[in-house]
Amino acid sequence: MTVMALNWFNPPVPVSAERAGMTHNVEAASEALLEWTKRGPKWNLAVRVCMACLADQATAQEARKAFRAAAKEEGLLRLEAS
Repeated sequence: MTVMALNWFNPPVPVSAERAGMTHNVEAASEALLEWTKRGPKWNLAVRVCMACLADQATAQEARKAFRAAAKEEGLLRLEAS
């Protein structure tokens, strides 16, 4: 049996969505991206970087940075606690 590794975000990315809260890993970010409607250039980049991370061709932190930018573009990025 193959076990998929979770690519954790540190720190998590706070987003507003139906399942509001924190996005903790690349797998959850990938699922969230598919639910978004605007799908602008930062969304496109985030999808590509998340897929690259899942294929071990990018780091979780690179995916986190792209996902965070896409969430901001989508208007779903919440303020992070200080």
